[in-house]
Amino acid sequence: MAGLGDRAGRLADRFLPRTTAGRALDLILGTTLLLLTAPAVAAAALALTARKAPGGAWDRRPRTGLGGRVFELRTLRTRRLRLDLFSRLPHVVRGELSLVGPAPLAPGDPRAAGPGARQWRQELRPGLTGLAQVRARSGMPWDDPALLDQHYAEHHGVVLDLAILAEAARGPLRSGLRTIRRTKAHLSDTDHRPPGCSGVD
Repeated sequence: MAGLGDRAGRLADRFLPRTTAGRALDLILGTTLLLLTAPAVAAAALALTARKAPGGAWDRRPRTGLGGRVFELRTLRTRRLRLDLFSRLPHVVRGELSLVGPAPLAPGDPRAAGPGARQWRQELRPGLTGLAQVRARSGMPWDDPALLDQHYAEHHGVVLDLAILAEAARGPLRSGLRTIRRTKAHLSDTDHRPPGCSGVD
């Protein structure tokens, strides 16, 4: 994935600076996703508020963004339909997060002080999703999140971002299809027969 990103990224950079292209992707795709998911996020927030969930409907935590600026990351307290991630889309549109980037860290997190990490973490917006989150599903022992974030920082570009977004979307779709198949496998014709009918009927 990184090799493809490198080659296409060098080509794209001739016509459009990487930061400009990345921000344009964030604004266009981020705004579209925000408009599409806002009704579901609002409904979930209202349901959590009405249910008086512990801590309220929203989780608020300080995170370090571009240039070391600290912002308050607001996340809906639910994992259903990935609404927790979609609830962070206003941060993408405002420019505090990017659609793809390294994980957003709390101020003072030791991972931001590692060799070389301080510089690239200052230069990159943290992401809604990223290479580390996508590869974490593989279960491979060498897929260390810190190394994957470092790798992304060295190779990031619009093409790699699109590949990561495609993989991030494919994961939930695959698990949803698996659930549907599993449900169908448990259904048999006996589930639909009226009472008293034999197998011959």
